[in-house]
Amino acid sequence: MSVFHWTEKSETALQAGGVIGPDERLPWGATTAMGVQHLIAMFGATVLAPILMGFDPNVAVLMSGVGTLIFFVMTGGKVPSYLGSSFAFIGVVIAASGYAGPGPNANMGVALGGIIACGLVYTLIGAVVQATGTGWIERFMPPVVTGAVVAVIGLNLASIPIKNMAPTGFDAWMQAITFVSVALVAVLTRGMVQRLLILMGLIVASVIYAVLTNGMGLGKPLDLSGVANAAWFGLPAFSSPVFSANAMLLIAPVAVILVAENLGHIKAVTAMTGKNLDQYMGRAFMGDGVATMVSASMGGTGVTTYAENIGVMAATKIYSTAVFLVAACMAVLLGFSPKFGALIQAIPLAVMGGVSIVVFGLIAVAGAKIWVDNKVDFGDNKNLLVAAITLVLGTGDFTLKFGGFALGGIGTATFGAIGLYALLNRKAG
Repeated sequence: MSVFHWTEKSETALQAGGVIGPDERLPWGATTAMGVQHLIAMFGATVLAPILMGFDPNVAVLMSGVGTLIFFVMTGGKVPSYLGSSFAFIGVVIAASGYAGPGPNANMGVALGGIIACGLVYTLIGAVVQATGTGWIERFMPPVVTGAVVAVIGLNLASIPIKNMAPTGFDAWMQAITFVSVALVAVLTRGMVQRLLILMGLIVASVIYAVLTNGMGLGKPLDLSGVANAAWFGLPAFSSPVFSANAMLLIAPVAVILVAENLGHIKAVTAMTGKNLDQYMGRAFMGDGVATMVSASMGGTGVTTYAENIGVMAATKIYSTAVFLVAACMAVLLGFSPKFGALIQAIPLAVMGGVSIVVFGLIAVAGAKIWVDNKVDFGDNKNLLVAAITLVLGTGDFTLKFGGFALGGIGTATFGAIGLYALLNRKAG
């Protein structure tokens, strides 16, 4: 069967709360609308990460689209995921390049070489998984572990919108208005409008923001001048890698964090769709690794499967890989169009923060749903302690340092959950 083949389902299927599986799709008009929603969901983080490292955001957006297309092809179009800029690289890139910000990173090439090395290690790990199978994963990652890891992804990200995307009291109120708008769309509407809850809530909140700021002078006005002045077409500022042994040794170990993220995401999607995607795990790792190498070779960031987009899937129950194909193509076009990039960047930070609160919360709840669906027994101290410790490690962003390498909250929680479960599950001799 062709990688580009999906069984078409009518939009009427949504009226009864139907689910659109990975190998299904809505009509192309509705699929495109869903693609826009996923594009918006990934945009904030995909643009923020390169800015923090001194990379070009337009290149990052372009390569997120290219990377997602690579991932789509290498997984045979079976795994619904979007690949965006990974935050796991920020610390080691800054350390390797000596970047002090703000503005362009003058030593970007050295960081790019290290990211390529990381992508190669990640690809090799994927090849091993593909060759040896995933049976060992089931032993080390039962539902109590996978549920905790998935929940941690959302909880770990929660501080980003709350601490970094509401600099004023007015912005905090706008975040509240935004997530209330999304909630009202989710509950009070039906059909396709309901499935586009993130996009529709964002539009409603942006209009309210414009009325309160531009009309009533309550906050920073919505500024669309950047959109008007931006060119319709323009080439991003590509950069070439420089291979330094020190930078490569520093950045390459980030591969273990990317494995942890991708593993958690695949488990989350498996739980949501009811389709076991473990058989594609090795190919997913390799797709992500190759995408990271291609991205860095052009001046982009390392990429990873995005929790933000998994949150959108959890809310819409539309898991069609066709949606991600459309979103990826849009991102490629966006990378070559400063005007469209300016339009999305014009979305108020507070509004984007409110949307992020919803998306990250949905990810956390998806983890809890794994526990419920699998009837995890928290009367068993083993399960109770694995879940409890994992949640706090991830939420508190517990970090372990190994020389110049740091394993952050999500990575520590993931490997901590696996290791702790294995330790506590040992049979008495």
